[in-house]
Amino acid sequence: METTHEVFNQPEPLVGYNLFETNRPLRDALKFNAPSLQLAQLSELGATIGSAEMQAHARLANTHPPELHTHDRFGRRIDEVEFHPSYHVLMAAAVGAGLHGTPWTGTSASPHVLRAAGFMLFTELEPSILCPVSMTYAATPALRSNAAVYADWGPKLGSLWYDPALASFKDKPGVTMGMGMTEKQGGSDVRANTTQAVRDGSDAWGERYAITGHKWFFSAPMCDAFLVLAQAPAGLSCFFLPRVLPDGSRNAIHIQRLKDKLGNKANASSEVEFHGASAWLVGEEGRGIPQILEMGTMTRLDCALGTSGLMRQALGIALNHASQRMAFGKPLIGQPLMKNVLADLALESEASTALAIRLARAFDRQADEHERLMARLLTPVAKFWICKRGSHFAQEAMECLGGNGYVEEGGEGIMARIYREMPLNSIWEGAGNIMALDLLRGLRKGDAVAALAKELAPARGQHAALDRLADALPARIEAMASEAEARRLAQDVALAVQAALLAQTAPPAVVGAFCASRLGGDWGNAFGTLGAGTDFDSIIERAQPR
Repeated sequence: METTHEVFNQPEPLVGYNLFETNRPLRDALKFNAPSLQLAQLSELGATIGSAEMQAHARLANTHPPELHTHDRFGRRIDEVEFHPSYHVLMAAAVGAGLHGTPWTGTSASPHVLRAAGFMLFTELEPSILCPVSMTYAATPALRSNAAVYADWGPKLGSLWYDPALASFKDKPGVTMGMGMTEKQGGSDVRANTTQAVRDGSDAWGERYAITGHKWFFSAPMCDAFLVLAQAPAGLSCFFLPRVLPDGSRNAIHIQRLKDKLGNKANASSEVEFHGASAWLVGEEGRGIPQILEMGTMTRLDCALGTSGLMRQALGIALNHASQRMAFGKPLIGQPLMKNVLADLALESEASTALAIRLARAFDRQADEHERLMARLLTPVAKFWICKRGSHFAQEAMECLGGNGYVEEGGEGIMARIYREMPLNSIWEGAGNIMALDLLRGLRKGDAVAALAKELAPARGQHAALDRLADALPARIEAMASEAEARRLAQDVALAVQAALLAQTAPPAVVGAFCASRLGGDWGNAFGTLGAGTDFDSIIERAQPR
């Protein structure tokens, strides 16, 4: 064959680098929120997940999605999901890093911050497999409400060993947990659940029930156990439902089908039916809602962390491409309009990182009244705002690559995967309206005005736009009566806290550009519309992934 052309001006992929060591915004956020934190574990994780080998596993786990096998070849019901081997490699890496249980078993003085940073880093590699990791993290403390079950399962939920076998917990070095909350007719309105729980005796694990009904979204159905909601005689209650019963038999969980989702391809999300499945009461009968709220707070943190990680990876890929790709006689990154876009994305990414890590710090300091209230306020705020920004961010980052960013192939295919993933964190664990309503409830739990004033005080005087917003928030909070305005309030609280955090952790170029654009109105309605006086080069240099 004759050669028709030479391949050139195609950037080398972003691979073989340490995701942690090159992430200056994350490192500065950690220094601010947990100054004594030991970073060696994060550096090791950053090197591992930045390798070509792990990126290949992420690609394969998404290219070959899970497959449901309801029956074996002899016609016996088995209800098993088969995963590509790369899925299990990724799960072993995440569990081995303690992303599912470090706060409950580790010795770090800031265990939630440590885990948050690791979770954010791992999301840059592959977010889908973190669904069961996140649910295990959230379900473990709730399980303490059944001391007998927790005594048997707690140590293995915190184990750093991942074992994918469908077997009794007694025969496994480590286990994972999922959750089953939503049903067809209710969605976020779990009070509309119809699944029934009927008392079925008691044993070493306490009150046992037979569960009959369904769950419309039942992610990671190969987890070893689940916390599920069902209607008991005293009302909606929380139950511990294992896949394999103590006698070694399989519980009556029938997987009807797997969801064909927009993204999140490596993770199996399913519809299930319970046919008199055995489950044990967790907490008090009729108190299922408080149990959900406790777990939901933690998974909502993970939504903010996950989206922040995806933003960072999308930004890194865009910067890597623009630094190498030549156009009109110079690198893309040297073109004024591209500089504006990349700097704007860098601001958004750093602000999201700062807010997500700040929220994790509040989880570490629940003995402090201010931190308890900030966790209550910032959880819905961070979940709402960071996740809401994700899809717009991914689209703009993809556009930096042009058509190469839109294909499902090779290194550039990561961008398409990120774009498909972004909407999930905004929807999962309560969409935007649910978060806005949760913020309104949080405002009634304590002196929110005083808490926000204390949070913003260290940044007072550093930018006039931040001062104006901080001055206006108290009256808006005190007068907040209309649900229709709750989204705008959530947005403005998020922006104010982000600006205050950046004022304490980021260089002046970042702080000034963020406040001028997001708070001062020197900004358009799309990324890449920063003011001409912005120090684009300094902002871009800080965000570079290499």
